[in-house]
Amino acid sequence: MLRYFLENGLVNITDQHPKNWEEAIRVSAEVMKKNKLVTDQYVDQVISDVKEYGPYIVIVPGVAMPHSSAENSGVLGTGIGFTIMPETVSFEDGNPEKDAKLFFMLAAKDHDAHVKNIANLSDMLMEDGMVEDLMKVKNMDDYRDVMKKHNM
Repeated sequence: MLRYFLENGLVNITDQHPKNWEEAIRVSAEVMKKNKLVTDQYVDQVISDVKEYGPYIVIVPGVAMPHSSAENSGVLGTGIGFTIMPETVSFEDGNPEKDAKLFFMLAAKDHDAHVKNIANLSDMLMEDGMVEDLMKVKNMDDYRDVMKKHNM
């Protein structure tokens, strides 16, 4: 999967410091919008969903998977964008379990592709040391080093 992000121009190691989780979701969407996979309408829906359902997108401490339903008309294509923030972003005050630094934004034109993307991403994140290694990435050289270490 790490190679997928690199080869498709879907890696964003940003130096932007979002002031809150909403802005962090918008920053994480930039690489998806640049690749014409989503529109602002999709991003607005992701933010609305988190406001309505809580920080369900933080799947493990340090990792967020912003996404909305496949039926959203703001989805232009299927893909996953990966953004590394310079520092963790809090989704729930006083709960570090709901902080995230690694953002994997998902978009899919259909339900099956959506489920497949989530499964592939989950498999990658469960690899020993993967999340810890990605948390230390500061630039593309670091990213390539993690790719080599994990043969991805």
